[in-house]
Amino acid sequence: MTRHEIRNEVFLVLFSLDFHEGENMRDLIIRYLDETAEEKAEDFERAEIIKKVLEIKDMESELDKKIAEKATGWKLERIGKAELNILRLAIYEIEKDDEVPVKVAINEAVNLAKEYCNDDAPSFINGILGKIAG
Repeated sequence: MTRHEIRNEVFLVLFSLDFHEGENMRDLIIRYLDETAEEKAEDFERAEIIKKVLEIKDMESELDKKIAEKATGWKLERIGKAELNILRLAIYEIEKDDEVPVKVAINEAVNLAKEYCNDDAPSFINGILGKIAG
């Protein structure tokens, strides 16, 4: 899998977890990877996806606080689940993943928004990430 494909899988797992609160996260992640991956991920890729998802979920309240601070005029509850998870992933990459340059994290987030969200989402996400990246 490419880094883009891994990032896409991380986003899709995060998004799906929003609909299964209270269930065992690790089991849900593994089940998702087993059932939906078009091409089976190698063990190291699966491990990377699981690690990133768990770390992002552990940081979720911290990430959401940052989003709320920069999303002027928007309450978190009004931001779509897809947009919110794209933002969480991008902020995680910007702040915690030294292997991903800031510009790449923002560009990838905008591309995910183009693929999975409405037409206004890419500019919304770009604006918030631009404020966070400073």
